[in-house]
Amino acid sequence: VNVHAAGLAGHRWVECREVRKFIATVFNYSLDGLLADEGTPFWDFCFSRPENREPSDQAQLEFLANAYAHVFGRNAYESISAAMTSAPDHPFSPMLTGARKVVFSRTLTEPEWQNTTVASGETREEVDRLRQGGDGHIVVWGGVRLWRSLMELDLLDEVHVSMFPFVAGEGTRLFDGTPSNYQLELVSSSRSRSGILELRYRRAR
Repeated sequence: VNVHAAGLAGHRWVECREVRKFIATVFNYSLDGLLADEGTPFWDFCFSRPENREPSDQAQLEFLANAYAHVFGRNAYESISAAMTSAPDHPFSPMLTGARKVVFSRTLTEPEWQNTTVASGETREEVDRLRQGGDGHIVVWGGVRLWRSLMELDLLDEVHVSMFPFVAGEGTRLFDGTPSNYQLELVSSSRSRSGILELRYRRAR
């Protein structure tokens, strides 16, 4: 597989047998394209109903558990680490705590969550290093700035969206003019018992 490492010295081509996929996983996404911000009715809808709080899709749990690494921006990392370490019985908690985690940040120096390293270099170079050396996939949990940066640099291979049956009206918009256009291909869709659509898209290149 040839992976174009644009932005590296000489814009060279990197030769390798396998490269890991970068997959954005977008939870708590509304019908009108908004993420659940704390303190909004959509946040309450996502987290107040037991059937929405607890993941029940075994395939999704296996997808997360089998990831080579889990990638975060700093704000997402701090939010998720606080939630997981304070709720050790959550299905994601032991999986994420024991997994390899990478934080994209130029300000964080001493991450407290175990098995965490900090990627402080140029985004494209850091992604290229994580991709090399094997097959499998890397899960990108966000936040929005990191997702947009990876889309702008065209470094995502797939986008997985958990779309809730809710019109939020307020919240953070994932797609907000950055990038200006971004074509995706639907790979699969499934519906949970509570009406959440699990949508898997592949980047169209």
